Amino acid sequence: MEVIGRHEAKSSLDKILQSQKPELVVVTGRRRIGKTFLVREYLSKHIIFQFTGLYQSNLHEQLERFSAKLSQTMNLSGELKTPKSWFEAFDMLKAYVQTLKSTKRKVIFLDEFPWMATNRSRFLTAFTDFWNTFGATRPDLIIIVCGSSASWMINNVLRNKGGLYNRVTSRIFLPAFSLREVKELLVHKNISMTEMDMIRLYMVLGGIPFYLDLLSKGESLVQFIDRVFFEKNSIMQLEYGEIFKSLFDDSHKHHKIIELLNTNKKGLSRNDILEKTGLNSGGGLTSILEDLEASDFISGINSYGRKNKDKIYRIKDHYIQFYLTFVEKYKPGQNNVWEKISNAPSFVSWSGLAFENVCYEHSRQIKKALGIEGVYSEISAWSTSGSEVSSGAQIDMIIDREDNVINICEIKFSNAPFAITKEYALNLRNKMHSFQQTLTRRKALFLTFITSYGLAENKYEKELVQQSINMEQLFS
Repeated sequence: MEVIGRHEAKSSLDKILQSQKPELVVVTGRRRIGKTFLVREYLSKHIIFQFTGLYQSNLHEQLERFSAKLSQTMNLSGELKTPKSWFEAFDMLKAYVQTLKSTKRKVIFLDEFPWMATNRSRFLTAFTDFWNTFGATRPDLIIIVCGSSASWMINNVLRNKGGLYNRVTSRIFLPAFSLREVKELLVHKNISMTEMDMIRLYMVLGGIPFYLDLLSKGESLVQFIDRVFFEKNSIMQLEYGEIFKSLFDDSHKHHKIIELLNTNKKGLSRNDILEKTGLNSGGGLTSILEDLEASDFISGINSYGRKNKDKIYRIKDHYIQFYLTFVEKYKPGQNNVWEKISNAPSFVSWSGLAFENVCYEHSRQIKKALGIEGVYSEISAWSTSGSEVSSGAQIDMIIDREDNVINICEIKFSNAPFAITKEYALNLRNKMHSFQQTLTRRKALFLTFITSYGLAENKYEKELVQQSINMEQLFS
């Protein structure tokens, strides 16, 4: 099957195929992001053995299925004897590879790698031995390990301090599809949709290929959302219950933080999360935040002018935010739910924040549209609390550039060109003034608007705005 999008990942795999040296490759990314599909389909001609770990299984069952898969791969009339340990299992795999006389590149693909590492199985030790004593000596061999539990992969493989230390030769991280890739997928599926509806679709699901693949021809966006979210036992109704349980051993703490962040949609600092959850201020909270961030469920956004430890955490995953904001409040099986939601006041605040998240995920496209992709810059947000003499202010996105300019970005989602009113113009001037007072180094401030349909022309737009981009440029 054709692999849509994934241009950077495919380029990385091409380089790995051409390297002519032993390769140990780690592929990470969120659940349902398409890791297995990418490796299996793009490298199908090179894969000589593939095994997928069993979820919540024991050592004997893992080894039994491993030997059965190896027997099938070797086209044996009967099955190989079930190995007694992972050391024996990898010796069997080694013996099989040695029977292959071709000098062409050979790929061993071990999927859901963390699920193989059951308690007291010594799986990682055996795999390390297999790579160090055999895999690393074979210029024709590429071993690809993959797992949805990104934090486990990072801590146990990429940051391994034992025998796998510094052994990984390549890492491929699969992010969500960009809007451009979503458009490519819909064209491939012969699904007709306006760019505005693609934006709305992204705001609901994000760029998760598995979710997007649920779309059917001849179905409107409204019909699709009602079908996959609000019908009884619909797939997206059930997904939320599985999404953390399948990735984290003690998932109720991850749930707790996600649900806290959903009630504070603009985000919370680490100290705020500590105070509101009562979790351990040491490794407990740190590891949970790292788990959620590595799995692409939350993002830590830097606060302008503050240290990295002061960053604000908020939900990044569109599906999770949509589910917690709307879906869990409705009893499955009701009709025309999306129509009711889209007319509710909560929809306006959700859509503004969801579009803001879309923009953060497409910061490269924004920089390109502004003509500054070649200028070093850093992205952050900014806010200040009000006082007796001044009101608080908040900036959606700041692009701090090395060419002595700061883009002050206002992000607005609307169904028509956005009009700056007299009252809003005053608010913008006050905001720019408040922010300028915080600067230790004088830079030019460019008020920049990122909107769905651009700005309505009026005197305030001409007086205040330096640059403006619209949703079409997010598809670049």
